[in-house]
Amino acid sequence: MATLSIIIPAYNEKETIREIVSAILKADIGALGKEIIAVDDCSTDGTREILKDLEKIGKVKLLRHDKNRGKGTAVRTGLAQATGDYAIIQDADLEYDPSDYKILLAPLLDGHADVVFGSRFTGNSAHRVLFFWHSIGNKFLTTLSNMFTNLNLTDMETCYKAFNRKALREIVPCLRSKRYGIEPEIAARASKGRLRVYEVGISYHGRTYQEGKKINWKDGVAAIWHIIRFGLFD
Repeated sequence: MATLSIIIPAYNEKETIREIVSAILKADIGALGKEIIAVDDCSTDGTREILKDLEKIGKVKLLRHDKNRGKGTAVRTGLAQATGDYAIIQDADLEYDPSDYKILLAPLLDGHADVVFGSRFTGNSAHRVLFFWHSIGNKFLTTLSNMFTNLNLTDMETCYKAFNRKALREIVPCLRSKRYGIEPEIAARASKGRLRVYEVGISYHGRTYQEGKKINWKDGVAAIWHIIRFGLFD
């Protein structure tokens, strides 16, 4: 039976980690099996203890960082250990809904795509209305990334990225990003590897900073450098 590996980079998400794992387990992905790999990035709020409990009852495979290394490093750790025929990156919060997995997987299972991006800005799925300047920043970074990759993505910064085994072999050994640079890096690696990239519309339930959102304007500025770095040099 073919398997889907779900990679969860987690840092201080004790309020949502049980719920997201439960949602993943309930998600309908047809005949595919599930391998849930949670990477705890040295949480200090009890997230790691919750994941240990989930590991004991066989719901997740837990990987641990001995110090906080950033989302990019956590994603790299998880993808390197994925054994599935396909893989999806899943944030530990509740902004992205695992019920969209079928939509993400369809171009892969049909044999049309190697990498699928889940766009928060296309399709008819519901999305929470939040920060205007975040949306402007996202469009700017996506456009800048597209200029270097020659892709026509609408949401390069999305968490939801799905891969087949060919794409994992091509992309994972090359990944270098430690923090949120992982997003433009994956787009750049997919382009340089001449992989078939598709995009599908997904739902989005964004968080406010009071609800735990972590990314900030400094990460946006850093993304500009990462786009140039991975587009031209690395």
